Amino acid sequence: MVRIGTWNLENLFLPGTPGGPTTEEAYQAKLAALAETISALAPDVLAVQEVGDPVALEDLAKAVGGYPHTATADPDGRGIRVGLLSKLPLLDVHQSAAFPPPLRPIQVDDTPATADVMGRPALVAAVTTPGGTRIDLITCHLKSKLLTFPGGSFTTRDEDLRARVAAYALFRRAAEAATVRATATALLGGEGQQRAVIVLGDLNDTPEAATTQLLSGPPGSEIGTPGYDHPDQGDGQRLWNLAARILPPEQRYSRIYRGGKELIDHILGSHLVTHHVGDGDVTAGGPAPASVGDDPEARRNTPASDHRPLVATIDL
Repeated sequence: MVRIGTWNLENLFLPGTPGGPTTEEAYQAKLAALAETISALAPDVLAVQEVGDPVALEDLAKAVGGYPHTATADPDGRGIRVGLLSKLPLLDVHQSAAFPPPLRPIQVDDTPATADVMGRPALVAAVTTPGGTRIDLITCHLKSKLLTFPGGSFTTRDEDLRARVAAYALFRRAAEAATVRATATALLGGEGQQRAVIVLGDLNDTPEAATTQLLSGPPGSEIGTPGYDHPDQGDGQRLWNLAARILPPEQRYSRIYRGGKELIDHILGSHLVTHHVGDGDVTAGGPAPASVGDDPEARRNTPASDHRPLVATIDL
């Protein structure tokens, strides 16, 4: 049995840094609030997003206690990155960022600039469960739906500009999803029935979104459909979204945006993983987050995260 989860920590920066808490007291309050939730959920491995500094993740590990293993990927231009907090040794740690060929570079703004790598590299690692099963993990934080306009503004009255910037964000999120999918495909090797592979993180869109669906691989056999228990040729490549195991269904949300609940954080597992997770074995834990808007600076000194963690209990 192993418990694996994901949580966007919301701007875990060191105090006094751009985007971080303005005081040491606010930083310590954030560490304490995050540590309380993690301790209550007690995951064996927690994939985390929005880590502003590896030192901050080490501070969080110390605040929780019992998590001797941490790892982080490279940051994006804003200085945030994904990471792992683990009770179990992390094996074969590396990152994945380059778009898989023949996917070409994408347009990212109104200039000739293009991108051929993920804005935030995904982090890849493996753990061995107490039962002796190796689980390969990919944690990612795909491009946000939050739009940033020229000059750093989060709003505009130019609707043509809004539409273009939204398209650029969607281009990037789709290309990043394809990159993560290619990484998962390589780990699966067509043998998802025998290989435990999990993709988890902040996908910045709902289960039904095209970018989220892209990660699933061959369509069909979704949890709760007649095809789920009928093996077919796609099982070796599929990833199943474990959100369907969260009960009651009203709890299937991880963030509240402008008053509306949405599930944008996800855990997707291979055939071997999914068939060892039952109804109710995935929980969206922690206190209900406050509703947020489009200004990431507004919550700079807020202790709690604006996301809820998801944790899956896997009988492996």
